[in-house]
Amino acid sequence: MTSGGYDPNQYPQGGQPGGYGQDPYGQQQPQPGYGQQQPYGQPGHGGAPQPGYGQPDPYGQQQPPYGQDPYAQAYPQGQQPNFGGVQPADLGIRFGARVIDNLIVSIPLMIVLTLVLGTGTGGQAVTGLVATLALYGYFVAMEVTQQGQTLGKKMLGLRVLAPGGAPSLTPEQSLKRNLFTVVSLIPCLGLFASVGLSIYIAVTINNDPNKQGWHDKFAGGTQVVKG
Repeated sequence: MTSGGYDPNQYPQGGQPGGYGQDPYGQQQPQPGYGQQQPYGQPGHGGAPQPGYGQPDPYGQQQPPYGQDPYAQAYPQGQQPNFGGVQPADLGIRFGARVIDNLIVSIPLMIVLTLVLGTGTGGQAVTGLVATLALYGYFVAMEVTQQGQTLGKKMLGLRVLAPGGAPSLTPEQSLKRNLFTVVSLIPCLGLFASVGLSIYIAVTINNDPNKQGWHDKFAGGTQVVKG
């Protein structure tokens, strides 16, 4: 034992108690070096580690890469999500297809019937009757045999799906779907009923989220789609 209380035998390495990196009780104190994690996981200060931008979150949340909208939709631009993976056709394009079909069927037929039956009252009545029934039969035949495409719909890229998404309608479904086309044959009130029903169908198509008109639902749930 020397004077001053320092015993060289107690500290054979020449160190002092409580020196840097040493514990006076014999335990080595780890010192963080460059690139080593601090005791609480955050370089320089305590707290949880923070993920880099675009890197996985240690708590399971993926950070979006720079410039990417985390709320961006997966649907193609200009298309809306819809049931069954198809895009319903809007009222405007459906009206255009209907006009084309009427021109294709009615005009040639009326020209021929007028030449044969003449322009008298009786001739006009028969011409109107035949033309209406022919148009009705045309829609039914095309929807049943041509996978839901009339000539007008084919030109504009439309088709009619049966209830449940089948590509072709049954005769019963198509007859019910196009029944409104012969309402005009009702005596006296036929013309007014036809106009009123056509307006009602247009309104129901425009307001329905799947663009199904009253006649589509009357047929069990048919739907006109693009493609």
